[in-house]
Amino acid sequence: MRTDRESVQRSFRLSARTVELLDEQAAAAGGSRNALADRLLGEALRVEHHPLIRFRQGAGGRRQPLVVGTRLAVHQVVATLRAHDGDVEETASYFGVSPRQVRAALDYYADFRDEVDADAAAAEQSARAERDRWERQQRALA
Repeated sequence: MRTDRESVQRSFRLSARTVELLDEQAAAAGGSRNALADRLLGEALRVEHHPLIRFRQGAGGRRQPLVVGTRLAVHQVVATLRAHDGDVEETASYFGVSPRQVRAALDYYADFRDEVDADAAAAEQSARAERDRWERQQRALA
């Protein structure tokens, strides 16, 4: 089984316009064309299999899967689902979303558990750093 870190050489024919857009976006982001193409293709394939999931930049610059039509990260839905003992209906009610959206997050989590758990850890670390910063500010004002 291959890991996400392993690289495999492939050759693709792309339209001139697609290559132009890829180059422009890579240059704007300060990254490589290959890294951007890998990320975009990987996300597109995941969305193809999980149509109620989209990606956006999250804590610390990480790309995170979100439930379509919400601002909920998959890791937030999974944590809340666990807190509700796996009750999809109760979790959906808590967030004010449909049970279908909760099941979509759970389905994505089942396929990409390690990545979603890493997202949750990164979000927790970011929240902890933000809380520490706020506490330092409060002490400075005292």
